Amino acid sequence: MRYVHLGRSGLKVSRLCLGTMNFGPQTSEADSAAIMDRALDAGINFFDTANVYGWRTGEGVTEQIVGRWLAQGGGRRERIVLATKVYGRMGDGPNDGRLSAYHIRQACEDSLRRLRTDRIDIYQMHHVDRETPWEELWEAMGRLVAEGKVVYVGSSNFAGWHLAQANAAASVRGLFGLVSEQSLYNLSARTIELEVAPACRALGIGLIPWSPLAGGLLGGVLGGAREGRRASERVTANTEKHRGALESYEALCRELGEEPGRVALAWLLHNPVVTAPIVGPRTKEQLDVALRALDLTLSTDVLNRLDRIWPGPGGEAPEAYAW
Repeated sequence: MRYVHLGRSGLKVSRLCLGTMNFGPQTSEADSAAIMDRALDAGINFFDTANVYGWRTGEGVTEQIVGRWLAQGGGRRERIVLATKVYGRMGDGPNDGRLSAYHIRQACEDSLRRLRTDRIDIYQMHHVDRETPWEELWEAMGRLVAEGKVVYVGSSNFAGWHLAQANAAASVRGLFGLVSEQSLYNLSARTIELEVAPACRALGIGLIPWSPLAGGLLGGVLGGAREGRRASERVTANTEKHRGALESYEALCRELGEEPGRVALAWLLHNPVVTAPIVGPRTKEQLDVALRALDLTLSTDVLNRLDRIWPGPGGEAPEAYAW
């Protein structure tokens, strides 16, 4: 396993991040624990979850599964960088969601209890909150950091200008600001190359792509690698929408003698702005496929061919659409 600094911080994380969104809804607790053990044995030290995962409002099902795994001991908690998220609705009350200082503090306490830990290493805002001022947000986050309940603060689904706003507001308060940004990024979804990725590079924010296989679309969907939620109507519709590109993509993968999922992850890992794609395996076998991507080097010719199959937005803004 290779480790890199998370953004401009001194923290080192593995080149793959273990996503836990399937734990509970798609993967049993026993299988989830086996996947976490396998990831830890393979050197993955970066684990990501969220208070809303498990999709039963207010219960934090997935956090509880991770917490019970951590409680088994054996150095599990000490060996990982634990990330969770705040924003989603956790109850029926008017303040049971979003990023008010009121909700952030309560949500943090609840996540700590479910995760059975005394700290969250990276506390991530799951979405930008246009109704809460940055001053209020950083007041709450700064206090959690001062209390030792949070080590770093991250974001998810922010625009490039949100990242700049957030870090400017943090700097005024003498805070470190955002250490990471989770964004939708894969071969078929490259919009963030316009402004989010350049902002991450300029501001020293680690980029953590979520859905690196586009919900299974890039995992060999035409070749039959379709199971569970990946057989949803959305994925079926996307398969038809991108059929031409998928046929060319999977043909290239066959030519290379490589699994499509491995190629998609390797493509992300070739981008110097990317810290660690989030892989969300339902089984240990899917995790093993992801791990094999770490050893795959794609030639310049292959990278160029992938760009032709899955063209991006044309580069960074403003040159992508102006001079």
